[in-house]
Amino acid sequence: PGWTQGLGAAAPVEGVPAHAYLTVSIEPLPPVVVGDAVTLKCNFKTDGKMREIVWYRVTDGGTIKQKIFTFDAMFSTNFSHMENYRKREDLVYQSTVRLPEVRISDNGPYECHVGIYDRATREKVVLASGNVFLNVMAPPTSISVLAADTPAPFSRYQAQNFTLVCVVSGGKPAPLVYFKRDGEPIEATPLPEPPVGTGNWAPRNLLHRDLDDTKVPKSLMDEGEVGAGQAPATMDPPRGLAAERDPVTETIPETVVSREFPRWVHVAEPIYYFRHTHAPVSDGTVEARATLTWTLNPQIDNEALFSCEVKHPALSMPMQSEVTLVAPKGPKITMTPTRARVGDTVRILVQGFQNEVFPEPLFTWTRVGSRLLDGSAEHDGKELVLERVPAELNGSMYRCTAQNPLGSTDTHTRLIVFENPNIPRGTEDSNGSLTGHCGFRLVLALTLTVILELT
Repeated sequence: PGWTQGLGAAAPVEGVPAHAYLTVSIEPLPPVVVGDAVTLKCNFKTDGKMREIVWYRVTDGGTIKQKIFTFDAMFSTNFSHMENYRKREDLVYQSTVRLPEVRISDNGPYECHVGIYDRATREKVVLASGNVFLNVMAPPTSISVLAADTPAPFSRYQAQNFTLVCVVSGGKPAPLVYFKRDGEPIEATPLPEPPVGTGNWAPRNLLHRDLDDTKVPKSLMDEGEVGAGQAPATMDPPRGLAAERDPVTETIPETVVSREFPRWVHVAEPIYYFRHTHAPVSDGTVEARATLTWTLNPQIDNEALFSCEVKHPALSMPMQSEVTLVAPKGPKITMTPTRARVGDTVRILVQGFQNEVFPEPLFTWTRVGSRLLDGSAEHDGKELVLERVPAELNGSMYRCTAQNPLGSTDTHTRLIVFENPNIPRGTEDSNGSLTGHCGFRLVLALTLTVILELT
């Protein structure tokens, strides 16, 4: 369906040989884009009588030929388009096959076969053929930028490698993919193909050579800052996440917002590493993946705009996808029900942030000074569910730590539990499970929310 054909005559040629001759050629085609109309043209010259014209589409490396058009002169009397010349009997013909809307599946070789009757015998058929390759291009259909290994934690005391992945799908041939930072092209060092069976391989040692094994700048070590109370990364820091999360010594202030940058940070131009791969897809297109890896520096990378751009011969202008690296800030915490009673199931949920966060944060819930209701030390996920809360949880403080490789923020919220008129006091067992029902007494309290941000 959709294939059409036409015949036309060209100028005659001098000379009439004793036996008929036939030459066939197909005009070459430039690459075409999916959706375009394409015309295949087969030119042939002969002084014999037309027998037939057959067009084939060749598949499976030439082993299968699919007939797409046939013209049989024995069953056609329409030769009005042919011109006869008294002095010349040689004629040049052109057979055309038109694809009104080319598809990826139309990509491949085509053949034009022509048969004529020999002038001498008037019965023997002379055959000749020509071939052409139809190269169908397809522009990429989607592009996205992801962060490898997310969600991932933030480390104040150790430098981390960070990788952006650009995924481009639907293109044919494979597109050219490159990265930009704040609108400027990134000059990156190419990486070799990953060894077979290693999965998502990435260079392990991308740290600046001025960093020693403790991830502390040698210049700081030489200046004797360790002796001045600044502990190296391999020692337990006097101020940091470990101290802040001590369930015994921790105190909860009213509101604290503080910023602290990693001690190992160098405010210098990062060194980028780039790798580009592509894999064929069953529909004839390819999926291209480009990775950009460097040693993350939250001091200069926070709020940096990275874009992945694609150039392709089927695109009139580059295709682009961009992300801004941002540490989590100002989490919005909701608790339902807003007025929790003994025996209710309480859900504490992170609904969002004051800004768009990329990469995806890692959420960790803990209870200050004790374990969670189910006995675990912490819970991962955006939501913390407390099943059938007992009265003993009234006033308990819960911390949600949201972090990505660029920074960390802690939000504290206090749970207030009101008595339930349907459950008598003192009917919970040692685990807080409810065993009875009865009277009601109202307990008034306030909810305190504390935010601690580290980036």
